Amino acid sequence: MIRLARVGARKQPYYRIVVLEKDRARNGRSIEVVGTYNPRTNPASVDLKHERIAYWRGKGAQLSPTLAKLVAKHPAPAAEEPAAQVPDPEAA
Repeated sequence: MIRLARVGARKQPYYRIVVLEKDRARNGRSIEVVGTYNPRTNPASVDLKHERIAYWRGKGAQLSPTLAKLVAKHPAPAAEEPAAQVPDPEAA
């Protein structure tokens, strides 16, 4: 499962986005950290490793409902398409 794990001091929430087994505790040992979420900044700062999230989802990991909303709100940047190849006049 991919979900939020709370870190930070009391009344100062800061979250890591972690991959862990579904039956582990919220802040238990995680397999991998795939991002961070800080709701205290204005606007809230979200740092996601979209490639790693896609990798783990391909392996069967499910997003928590809260994280699914965050990922939908902050989609992966569109991959740049390669520039159109201009034919070389000397190659013909």
